[in-house]
Order: sequence, then C-alpha cells, then structure tokens
Amino acid sequence: MTTTPVARFSDLKREQLNEYLHDRIRVPEELQANVMVTTLDKIYNWSRKSSMWPLLFGLACCAIEMIATAASRYDLARFGMEVMRPSPRQSDLMIVSGTVTKKMVPAIVRIYNQMAEPRYVLSMGACATGGGPFKEGYTVVSGIDKYIPVDVYVPGCPPTPEALLYGLIKLHEKVERQSITTVPWYRKGASEAIPVPVLGPDIFDPRKVQIIKEYTLGATAATSAVATKGRLQPQPIPEDVKARIRAAQAKYRAMKKQPA
Repeated sequence: MTTTPVARFSDLKREQLNEYLHDRIRVPEELQANVMVTTLDKIYNWSRKSSMWPLLFGLACCAIEMIATAASRYDLARFGMEVMRPSPRQSDLMIVSGTVTKKMVPAIVRIYNQMAEPRYVLSMGACATGGGPFKEGYTVVSGIDKYIPVDVYVPGCPPTPEALLYGLIKLHEKVERQSITTVPWYRKGASEAIPVPVLGPDIFDPRKVQIIKEYTLGATAATSAVATKGRLQPQPIPEDVKARIRAAQAKYRAMKKQPA
C-alpha cells in the first residue's frame, strides 16, 4: 500500500479550498489557517451539492445499478448522498431509474410535486430518457421529460454505476453554477405545480385538453372553446351505427350459447 506524504495532503486540501475562495479578496498568509473569505453563492451551492438526498424509489432494472452505486464498492456517501429518503418532502433529487409506463406517470408527477424546492431530476437509462427498447409499446412513454423537467440524462441500458456517478457529478456542477439571486425558488409568487396526467384510454396532459379536442374534432372544438358553455356537447349516435352495434351484440350472445 502506498503512502501519501503529509505535505501532499496539505496541497490537496489547499487545492480543494481554492475553488471556494473569493476571487478578489485575499486573506493574509498568517490568517489563512483560521479565516476564509468566500461568496454567499459559493457557500450556499457547496452546502446543497454536498448534502443532496435522493428519493428512495426505483422502477426497473436501472434501480439495481442505482442500489449498487449506493453500496460499499462505489459508495455514494463520498458525495454526501447516502441518505436516501422515503419521503419526497425530505428529498432533493429524483432519480428516475427504469421503464416509465403510462400507469406510473401520474404517480411520478404527483411525487415530484410533493418535493420541496430546490429539486432536481436525473433520468437514468434509455427507458426513462426515451422509452428504450419498449418505445413502440403501447404502455410505455417516450421519455419522462415529456411530463417533468429533467436536469441530467444518463444514457445506457442499464447505465453502469460509474455512469450514474458521472451524471451526479455533472448535476453537482450545475448546482455550483446557480446563483441565489436568479434561482426560481426565491422569486416572488408561488411556483405552480405540474398537473397530474390523466390515465384513460391513453395518458394525456390536462393542459393540452383543448389542443387534443381541436386535433380530434376539428373546427367544432375550436368554436366550442369560445362558446358560453365552454365544452363540447355529446353528439347522438346515428341509427345505422346503432343497428350495427345491436347486430354485433346479438352475434356475440349467440356464440356464447353454443356448446364448446
């Protein structure tokens, strides 16, 4: 086992501290052991990136790699992230690890809305980023970024623990670039929650209801948007369509009565 001289440790410590020191104010050498001058942004961002607690949940096989990253071989504790919280109200980072099905999207958006600001999202793996090998499936969404904002994308199927660590380091670098004077969570006014998608015959964003109506119903939806009632009126089913439905129902009942 190699040993590092004490002088080398001092050099490493000084090198790590230099990035947090003030750019223009210099402390006299005799006071440098006890005094450090920095900016509010640097100390604020340093404290946030060094204690970023992930949310404890996983969706598919990428979650196994996330668990391996938190274990002893890679050790998320080196980054102050070993405390995976079971509650979204105590979490800073959501790692979307795995295939995102349409049935799961409303729960993910609801959990994201329950996280306190500042909050970040890391999309882990090809499935969470763009659907992966299940992109053409009718149950899988083509990327979680269609429903919640994503800060960092980690490619792979599944990504290795090293790839996830690299994505976390990139997220820390993004945090370091933020300023307390421009971040949205300190602005006036309450931040708006993301509407929870509705899962019916298909999943859709409630904010796009009028666009969906205009696309599927054409000019009728456009005129109904400015009408006094403000919603589409149900249209009666034509008699020939009713007849075809009754014939199909009678044929189905006759097939059920036949012996096997």
